Amino acid sequence: MNGGDTALDHARARLLGPAGLDDATISRALGVLAAGGADIAELFFETTSMRGWQLEGSRVTQGGFSMRQGVGARTAHHGQVSFAHSADIRAGALLDTVQAVRTLERRGAVTNHPHGIALNRRGADHHLYPVIDPVAVEDATTWIAILKRIDERARAHDPHIVSVNANVRATDTTVLVAEAGGLLVGDVRPMTILSVVVVAERNGQRARGQAGLGRRAGLDGFPIDAVDGMVATAVTMALNNLDAIPAPVGEMPIVLGPGYPGVLFHEAVGHGLEGDHHRKHLSAFDGKIGERIAAPGVTVIDDGGIPGRLGSLGIDDEGTAPDRTVLVEDGVLMGLMQDRLNAGLMNARPTGNGRRQSYAHLPMPRMTNTFLANGTADPADIIASIDRGIYATEFDGGQVDIVTGRFNFTTIAAWLVEKGRLVAPLRGATLIGVGHEALRHISMIGNDQALDTGMATCGKQGQSLHVSVGQPTLRIDRMMVGGQAG
Repeated sequence: MNGGDTALDHARARLLGPAGLDDATISRALGVLAAGGADIAELFFETTSMRGWQLEGSRVTQGGFSMRQGVGARTAHHGQVSFAHSADIRAGALLDTVQAVRTLERRGAVTNHPHGIALNRRGADHHLYPVIDPVAVEDATTWIAILKRIDERARAHDPHIVSVNANVRATDTTVLVAEAGGLLVGDVRPMTILSVVVVAERNGQRARGQAGLGRRAGLDGFPIDAVDGMVATAVTMALNNLDAIPAPVGEMPIVLGPGYPGVLFHEAVGHGLEGDHHRKHLSAFDGKIGERIAAPGVTVIDDGGIPGRLGSLGIDDEGTAPDRTVLVEDGVLMGLMQDRLNAGLMNARPTGNGRRQSYAHLPMPRMTNTFLANGTADPADIIASIDRGIYATEFDGGQVDIVTGRFNFTTIAAWLVEKGRLVAPLRGATLIGVGHEALRHISMIGNDQALDTGMATCGKQGQSLHVSVGQPTLRIDRMMVGGQAG
């Protein structure tokens, strides 16, 4: 691919050329798809290839390559959606797929397009990430060298490290969207993820630490100092957890550190601000646009246009450019995240949040990079304000009920705070609460806003996607903490 090629050029070369498709064929297929007078008629082409290696016991034990390719065809008419998909994107199979959708619609030909749909090509040119294929590496030497460095650095940090598991995974996703309004747009989405899990052992007791890095880049997008920092984070977490004491139980103030702890609000609040949940009256924030839902100073933003982040998109999976959507401003609910379907049904505008796991899935409103904005407090002052409570910096898992906002999240890195000082690392601390209540109990917001390191994923209705989460250090005055015995 030449340096001057656009994302659309690359998408057409990767998807259309090998299948013997051209713009005229897509135009005709769209004409058939749109003949039923649908509000939405679109084709979504995708090809994704993945390559990965795994290190265990100081040896690279696994390597693999996989790929998927296909097309999804969708129509929507007054909220009624018809959808079909195929792993075969050649002309005959494409026509069969759109005919299957027309059959599902069970509507006669309302609008005929005998000459197809005139397409308006757009390149979706942006500077969020490079138009590269990080998977197209014939020599695995560099990848394996990174894994071995991770292993060696982890073991050299401390003799108590007894196990190191490291992974590297590269993904190349190329998409092309064509819709009945004439839009033809493509995007190339590189992604590389490094991760490490270490186990420390002392006197027969074991503890785990983990860390990772993810970026929309190739392996050359990971400076060595960043890789070494990832290893140090995992080792420090494991060693701290060796010394961890049981978490206290009861209601107390909580301090959440910057970066990944934003996943708590992503899950407990963010999903409730997606358009489909509002349209179906399933959100705890239903009907509260323009009302105060959080403490003053709380501003929540979803922004799919942050360079290099895993939640960033040159276009969403409906061809809409990403937006910077202010969801909550100074505690007041201001907006929602929308795809085309729900925006149309709610008389709103799409915000570039229409996302899908693959060509075989329907798009829906999903978060991209969602974060709490900076405040003004010094993080040290926030911790110093706690008489007795918990400071949490990493979570290991959690559950949330989107309708009620009830959540529980288990920490993997947390500290007991007494008299404004970090006293001891904790094990088994589970934070329990209700998202909209937690928003109202935020009393201090730090000036150290950060996004996660690139490991966040999001699940919704069986679909999993990469996202980014973030926040500054913040204090929540009241939250229930559950612990574990021992």
